[in-house]
Amino acid sequence: MAMIRCDFFAETLELSTSMTVLMPDEDGPPPRVLYLLHGLTDDDTAWTRFTSIERYVQDKRLAVVMPSVHRSFYANEAYGMRFWDFLSEELPQAVERLFRVSARREDTFVAGLSMGGYGAMKWALRDPARFAAAATLSGALDLAYIQEYDLRPHMRTLVSRVFPDREVAGTDEDLLQLIKNADPAALPRLMLRCGTEDHLLKQNERFVAACASAGVDLDAGYGPGGHEWSFWDEHIQTVIGWLG
Repeated sequence: MAMIRCDFFAETLELSTSMTVLMPDEDGPPPRVLYLLHGLTDDDTAWTRFTSIERYVQDKRLAVVMPSVHRSFYANEAYGMRFWDFLSEELPQAVERLFRVSARREDTFVAGLSMGGYGAMKWALRDPARFAAAATLSGALDLAYIQEYDLRPHMRTLVSRVFPDREVAGTDEDLLQLIKNADPAALPRLMLRCGTEDHLLKQNERFVAACASAGVDLDAGYGPGGHEWSFWDEHIQTVIGWLG
């Protein structure tokens, strides 16, 4: 397996950016691809630095694409850059252009942790025809709640920069609203894992309840752990096994 740090120019962002890619190096058909999204304080290198993701996918014929989106919540910022357009449109095109991977829906997956768990679910719910499966680990899944009730100064500054003068609740940035509007039969398989000591536990429980209310199948599970890499290193293995 090769680990590649790819620097390229993103038209949607109007600047050069980076992604880290794990690529199987054996012959055969194009590998499946997992878009693996980082959290609020991370970048495209975090998964390879803090987990053994390369070892876990070694024999899976699975390419892993880890982009960098800064602190954007995978959204088009009102006074910033178009990170949602970059993620959902330009990034897959760049991956298919630069790397030999399968473009079939049944071979395409997305997952992420914390802010990346939100990004993974948002992408899967807004573009369900792209993915066979999507997973969130310790996801920040109730952004409307964060916008309204999170009083931490750094979070209020962040949310006001990304979503100034517009409410998340009831929009296509609101995962609970996306679940409510979804056609369960059209969605990819969904997985959720969260630690019982995680400060985002209540948000995950609300997402689980919203899925149950909407008749959306969700493989949900909780276990010991907080908002920490030891939990994510353990459960990214769960995700990889669940992908099949």
